[in-house]
Amino acid sequence: MIRLRLDRRTSAPRWLPIAVPILSIVAALVFAAVFFVLTDRPPMRVYSEMFSAAFGDWNGGKDTLVSATPLVFTGLAAAFAMRMGLYNIGGEGQLYAGAVASSGAALALTADRAAPVAIATVFVAGALGGMAWTLVPALARAFLGTSEIVTTLMMVLVADVVLDYLISGSTSYWRDPLTFGFPQGKEIPEAAQFTRWFDSRITVALPIAALTVVVVRFVCTRTSFGYAQDVIGDAPHAARYAGISERRTVLTTLLVSGALAGMAGAVEIGARLYKLEPNGLRLGLGFTGIVIAALARSNPIGVLVAAIFLGGLRNAGQSVQAVADLDLPKSVALMLEGFILLCFLGGQVFATHRLRLVRSGGSVVGAQT
Repeated sequence: MIRLRLDRRTSAPRWLPIAVPILSIVAALVFAAVFFVLTDRPPMRVYSEMFSAAFGDWNGGKDTLVSATPLVFTGLAAAFAMRMGLYNIGGEGQLYAGAVASSGAALALTADRAAPVAIATVFVAGALGGMAWTLVPALARAFLGTSEIVTTLMMVLVADVVLDYLISGSTSYWRDPLTFGFPQGKEIPEAAQFTRWFDSRITVALPIAALTVVVVRFVCTRTSFGYAQDVIGDAPHAARYAGISERRTVLTTLLVSGALAGMAGAVEIGARLYKLEPNGLRLGLGFTGIVIAALARSNPIGVLVAAIFLGGLRNAGQSVQAVADLDLPKSVALMLEGFILLCFLGGQVFATHRLRLVRSGGSVVGAQT
């Protein structure tokens, strides 16, 4: 009798880490194509419209870069934690906290404040807000061993309630007292609003995101802290033997991860919304960051590439909605994101295991992959 068996790989070819994300995307497109066929929509037409909207011309490319900018920060947030086996699932809540902190700091600025100082204030406040929102899960993980998956996800729910409370449930500092009917947040001063470039919505947030990628990569690959992350992630017992503080490294990693997600909230406030707007923030950017980090295999440069790809996908989802004969909702982009993540998780099995054909006695009878 012949059966299939998965054996853990002792080594993997160099091309495999690159092939798995690419093949995951291809497989996701194939699965989505089946859905399109079943709903009487030509898959090639759908993909052609989406690619054209996201990357087909300069205007689409500019919108894609705008959509990708906050995703770079949420992707880095998830990837920085994943490097050492931590899973910060709460980037969405940390983004909300960063938005609250950055908008609050911007509102506190005087009208004559110089724009560079105001923009720096927005980013620093966003980072501190995201870091503060990660503090409880980080302490619980470092000192009590509590799963950060559960605690960071629970904090997302709390942050969502806080957003509604600040604008709709109270007369808080963030709420505009002059609005009637539907409650709205106060608009931040003009100096704190990121100036748009190239007759587009591209702002200073884009080069800051690219610079952050470079800094995170340097920290991960060229510093003792990055080395400590690698050792703890691969061999925690060896790390303790070498005198590396697992508790301090875990705490610092989660706090930095939260700060990066909080900076995405600062981007949303300074570059797009200009005020604390709960519904405008609920785009799932924090959760998309997890998909980006997975596709990038926690590589900061890979995060930049994956963020641009998924930013284009989100941009295309909005554009394809306007194609009348296709009759597709913009949520088609979220569907594709889900397919990509599921296919990637399945692909990871073959990245770490070989598939063998074996006889009932255990001898290999077929080729292995």
